[in-house]
Amino acid sequence: MATLAVLWYLFVVCVGPAIAAECPASRLHLSEPPYENYFLSDCITSSHVIVTSQDANNSGSAVKPRLLVAWPAGNSGVAAYFEAEDKGLLGLRLENSTSDGEVLETVNEPAEEGAKNENPRVGVKGLIHFDTPALLTLPILGSVRSIRDYSEGGGILSPDVQNAVVTETFGTDGGQFWRTWFDNETSTWIDFEPTSGAEAVKIITGDKWMLRFGTGSYTFRATFNYPQLDQLSPSEVLNNASQSLVKESPDLTKSLSFLSYSSKLLAGSWRFLTYFGRDSMLSALLMQPILSQGEDGAIEAVLSAVLERINKTDGTICHEENLGDYATFLARKEGISSTDPSCDYKMIDTDFLLPILMKNYVLDTDVGRDRATPFINRKASFLPDNAGTPYIALAQQTALKIMSITAPFAANQVPSNLLHILPNQSVGQWRDSGSGLGGGRTPYDVNTALAPAGLRAIAALSAAGFFPDHPEWAEDAARYAKIWEDETVRFFEVSVGKEDARKLVEEYVDTADLAIPSHSEDIEGNITFYSVSLSEDGTPVRVMNTDDCFRLYLLNPTNQTQLTSFLHQTASHILHEFPVGLHTEVGLFVSNPAYSDADLQGSFKNSDYHGTVVWSWQLAMMAAGLARQLSRCKACSPCKVCDTPGTSPSPSPLLSFPIPSPPHPLFFSFSKLTTRTHTAFCTTPTHQNVKQAYTKLWDTIDANRAQLSGEVWSWKYEDGYRAVPLSAFSSTESDIVQLWSLTFLAIHREEF
Repeated sequence: MATLAVLWYLFVVCVGPAIAAECPASRLHLSEPPYENYFLSDCITSSHVIVTSQDANNSGSAVKPRLLVAWPAGNSGVAAYFEAEDKGLLGLRLENSTSDGEVLETVNEPAEEGAKNENPRVGVKGLIHFDTPALLTLPILGSVRSIRDYSEGGGILSPDVQNAVVTETFGTDGGQFWRTWFDNETSTWIDFEPTSGAEAVKIITGDKWMLRFGTGSYTFRATFNYPQLDQLSPSEVLNNASQSLVKESPDLTKSLSFLSYSSKLLAGSWRFLTYFGRDSMLSALLMQPILSQGEDGAIEAVLSAVLERINKTDGTICHEENLGDYATFLARKEGISSTDPSCDYKMIDTDFLLPILMKNYVLDTDVGRDRATPFINRKASFLPDNAGTPYIALAQQTALKIMSITAPFAANQVPSNLLHILPNQSVGQWRDSGSGLGGGRTPYDVNTALAPAGLRAIAALSAAGFFPDHPEWAEDAARYAKIWEDETVRFFEVSVGKEDARKLVEEYVDTADLAIPSHSEDIEGNITFYSVSLSEDGTPVRVMNTDDCFRLYLLNPTNQTQLTSFLHQTASHILHEFPVGLHTEVGLFVSNPAYSDADLQGSFKNSDYHGTVVWSWQLAMMAAGLARQLSRCKACSPCKVCDTPGTSPSPSPLLSFPIPSPPHPLFFSFSKLTTRTHTAFCTTPTHQNVKQAYTKLWDTIDANRAQLSGEVWSWKYEDGYRAVPLSAFSSTESDIVQLWSLTFLAIHREEF
């Protein structure tokens, strides 16, 4: 071990500076009061530091003064909660470091001689200033999930986690907390020392031990000794054609890099700093034009992460991974001694995204076609149960599941044969808060868009030889897809007469005590929309929503009457102001409960995670989806049948089936997959309505650029809508950086 320590010392002293020169630190500061967010990444580690401060502007809210550090490695972190010693307001801020003038510096220390864990101790340090004497009343060390459970779960704390925290002096006048993880090898530390004449840190003993700070500045260090991830730099996560974005959009590309690693892309920071299957695949679909491809690229990082985590038994795709301290914690609760990662498999939407993204890559790109054979033959290694299984075998299990669960509706189009969230679950797709589906069990997006799109991708992959055990899928999946595409939307349709609609909207504004105009005078006819879900008895849950974007983006429907009607109602919701439609000055609300009853309306407020709030990625997919449909009018002259073998009339990579040139051994002619599409809506008034909706949507997107990289935002109404953080009304914080909210790097306004 002494030799190891010497080698590490030589590495740090001799090699470290050279690496630092080749790998300069990436720094980013994003402000969203009361949260100040600082990001620091280099070849050693990546850290997200958040300081939460109280002031007179937020004294009436539930804001708790806090220093939080989140690390992508192990989805781990540390949170230190403070309060003013006099119980008044406490202001916190980070100051520039005295050593190099930066706010944050990387910590990189070798393991102590003889330590059981030989990983270096890495993390971040900086200066934190207290504007009044303060007490550190609660430290949470280990997993981001533990911090999330506390901040969003009503103060949930695990005694097993908290009882393992050790409080002790640090140096001559400092103090620290540290905790060994449940693996009995990894540890997390946070320590403080006074600087610039501040008072010594004092340990206050009691039932819970606390640290006391005086007014002034203190050096803090947050560190841990867990294996680090291989981060993709901004230039590495982007393809060659998109390198200019590094200079054009430095904040966004740094944010994307912070969430991008060679083994996976992470969902968001700080709350979702780990693998989420849905988030990573939707992001890859929307950003495919700019993401790097090939063996070390972002697209394969997404696909391999998903394939590695498939439930080998039934083909279900992992929603969220559990790893590090939290994985061991969950195993202990089951009476198992294990540090192996595990997965959450409760979502029903994510399965369909895998064949779509696979098809996009291995069939529709030159690099993907060249990489197809080595990629699909790669052996899984992340989950012990999957170790040694080729990727293609895991992908086939997912395809087999999709074919099985969609067969009943393909045979008999009744509501009971639609896809429902799992028994004993209240969530099952992206609206994964308790009230996101309004109590419904049958999600609109899964049934009308994801299922048919996934089936079409399976048909294409099968025809290309990817599932040799099931050559029949080439025809069966295409036939299923047509049925699901054409026959599902009618079950979700809601139509409200003019007078009833006006009354409902006015009553909603009055009952919900909203200080907004009702715009009821804009209702000139029936209001038609597709419900967010169906209840257990098959009744539509009457909540207008933005999930039309899935169908717009993932499908090119060919039922012309249905297509025209669908596009008309979608455009109408964008052109009409909330609460008649979905549009506001701060974006499209993902839900509008005005046409439902008062009980349901109470679950869709501007304080609810999936209520009358704006999600950035839904704006992006809506914009991309409208562009995709409008492009059909550019690709085909009005009423012309596009019948080019091997191609689709849309430039959409999701719907094109190019013949490889030169042909790859896996492929044969795609002539049987010719898509025959005519675009009758292009000659109707609906076409102009869609164009107007597209323009209005982009005007709103451009007006809200400051919010777009975040997860979700809410609003206040003061002579107009004003965007505010969701945390202004809710204990749920919005991630300041969210993977699928960075998709506007790839999605831009087009001319039609």
